[in-house]
Amino acid sequence: MEISLSRVLIVEDSEPFRRFVGSALAKRPELLIIGEVADGLLAVRRAKELQPDLIVLDIGLPSLNGIEVARQIRKLSPESKILFLSQETSADVVEEALSTGAQGYVVKTDAGRELLEGVNAVLRGESFVGERLPGHDFIGEWEARACEGALLQAYASRRDRAESSAIPARLE
Repeated sequence: MEISLSRVLIVEDSEPFRRFVGSALAKRPELLIIGEVADGLLAVRRAKELQPDLIVLDIGLPSLNGIEVARQIRKLSPESKILFLSQETSADVVEEALSTGAQGYVVKTDAGRELLEGVNAVLRGESFVGERLPGHDFIGEWEARACEGALLQAYASRRDRAESSAIPARLE
């Protein structure tokens, strides 16, 4: 039986943590680490060059932060999936990171428990947000905003039609 390999680029500026991530991922025969970089600008170049299936990406990087790296990678390597692995736990930072089109977010202190689970979910095309971020249903919030926008647009449209025909508008 042939194993389908997923090609992984690790972007982490801390060498000991980069080694930990590489070691954890290398235990999985279906994951092939094709590069490790410690700098944001270099990460963008390597992603464009290598077109990895998955990029495990830190936020606090020299030369270019991980959120901006993700934005650029989305344009240069749109098929690459991104899993953030960061010490940042602020809801605003996590939301901004995920708004780049990244599919997952794991807090570094939970990497021993959640990294492989996050990698597996993201590679299956699912979204993943680590347990340390309870009460922050980031994916649900995006869906709610999209739904809210559609409802507001429908309400405005009905209101405009009602005003033009002098019939009071109602939302049901």
